[in-house]
This record gives sequence, structure tokens and C-alpha cells, in this order.
Amino acid sequence: MPFRSGFVCILGRPNAGKSTLLNALVGEKLAIISPKPQTTRNRIQGVVHIPKQKGRDGAQIVLIDTPGVHKPDSSLGRKMMVEVREALEGCDLVLVLMDVTRRLDPRDQFALDLLKQSETPSFLILNKVDLIRAKSRLLPIIEGQRRLHDFREVIPISALKRDGLDVLLEKVISSLPAGPQYFPEDQTTDQPARFMAAEIIREQVLLETEEEIPYATTVIVESFEEGEKLTRVAATIYCEREGQKGILIGKHGEMLKRIGTAARLQMQRMLGMKVFLELYVKVQPGWRESRSFVEELDWRRQLEHLLSEPAEQFTATKSSGAKGKSGLRETKQ
Repeated sequence: MPFRSGFVCILGRPNAGKSTLLNALVGEKLAIISPKPQTTRNRIQGVVHIPKQKGRDGAQIVLIDTPGVHKPDSSLGRKMMVEVREALEGCDLVLVLMDVTRRLDPRDQFALDLLKQSETPSFLILNKVDLIRAKSRLLPIIEGQRRLHDFREVIPISALKRDGLDVLLEKVISSLPAGPQYFPEDQTTDQPARFMAAEIIREQVLLETEEEIPYATTVIVESFEEGEKLTRVAATIYCEREGQKGILIGKHGEMLKRIGTAARLQMQRMLGMKVFLELYVKVQPGWRESRSFVEELDWRRQLEHLLSEPAEQFTATKSSGAKGKSGLRETKQ
């Protein structure tokens, strides 16, 4: 029986559960999750390794998590939609994820329009079925949404509860072509650890702050020095206004300390070693509208710069400021 492999794009509106599905299928937390829409800003690849078993082919599924489909209103939003379109190019299968607890809206139609333009085979994945108490309601929903597009399969799941994922994997494997192993068996993502660290910090900002703060912030890791027993990370949280900076730092630096402590603990679990984290907060007015700044947020672009710079330039210059007990530091500039 042939080894099967291919690229599978996860498509859907914000908060449909795409990142939760990616993490559940890979078995590791690769994509950050929050209740706030548009949490995912870049496409993230997660690799699922399926060993060959009796009656089932061995396979490698390269899952591509994408930002929530929406009509963009900023340079950041347009960059996110470029990420979606690029993910659709050349993939072997699209998983269109829909939240069964929500009514269809223009964002769902926007996702379907993108799907039709790609002409790629697709499955409709109905997520969050665990939230429907009366199961008699599920069949009409399935039949109604089946008519939206010529889907090869319609599969109800709960990504959070991991219900229905075995069926989903079997259907995906059978739809993939015979192909090579794209990634070694011990690799679960294409993202370097330093860029996953930036996302971990941003996740804590999303969880700890409200109103416009989560959408007006982004994170860049300035230095990432991994030793045998300790990894040193210095990162900057960018926001758009001085008032936002004050909220992110908090009274006596308490907010920044909370964000940093939670992020540091997650990094330690990810890396399997102690982490010393320094956090800075800087104001970059209107960064979401700056095409050049938004382009530089792409971890692939940052990686190109790192590889092209002399080694001594990799370490960020430390800004002056008060240093907290947990190794956090906020800038005074």
C-alpha cells in the first residue's frame, strides 16, 4: 500500500475553531487560541504523522491553519487574507470549518467564494457539535449546509472534545495522493521556536487585555539564545498609543509581569528547559496601517534577515528601565 502525503488547508471564518482543530490533530499546541476573533494572523503548518497499520496506509498530513476569513480593512487585514490565498494555492484538500452553533453570515460566504475560486477538493467540517444538546437538530443542519458547495464529505466533529477526529483523519488520508515524506518524523511544525515564542507572548496579551488592546498589539522576538540548560528570550510588544502602553505595563508593572510569567511558563514547557524572559513595550503609531511594518511581522521575512545578518547582530540592545523580579523589563522610551 502506498505512503500517502499532502497539504491540507483549514479554511473558515474567525473563531470557527481552526487553531483548536490543528492543535488537536497534531497533538501539540502549535497555534495560539483565545476567545477573541482574528487570533491567528499567519498561516501555520502542523505535521500529522500516521504510522502504517493493518488496513491503513502510512501517511503524512501537512495541515495549514489560516487566519479567519474576513473582508480586510487595514494593511494587517490584507496581509492576513494574502496568507489565506497563498495557503489555498497548491494544497491537495481544503477543510472548510463551520461552527454549527452560529448562523451563516457573509464571512462564511466569503470563505465559500474563495473555495470555489481554488477548485480544490474539499470537506465540510461541522465543528462544536458537542454544544448542540438536541441531536435531532444536527441532521437538518448537516443537510442544509451540504447544499452550500459540492463537498466530498460532510463530517461533524468537536475539535475541543476531540470527537470525530478519527473519522476525519481516515477520510483525509484516503483523499491524499501517494507521495513522499515531507518532514522528518520528529518534526511537527515548520515554525522555528523563536517565532512560536512571539505567538505565546501575544496569546497572553489577548487573554489578559480587553477592548482594542489585543488588536492593536503585536510581538517581535529581538533575541533568542538557547543554551544547554537555559534559553534567554528578549521580546518587544508593540502597541499604537501611549495609553495602550500604560495598560500593557500596568500599575507598578503588574500587567507586564502577569503576561511575561504566563508566557515564560509556556515557553519552558515547549522547550523543556528554563527560560529567562525580558519583555519590552514600545509604541509604533498606526502600525496596522503600515504595509512595511506589517510585512516585517512575517516570521519568514524575519528569518531571512536573521540568516543574512552577522552573528553579533542577532542579540538585541537592551533598553534602560526597571527590571522586575521575574526578569521582565519595560522600556522608558
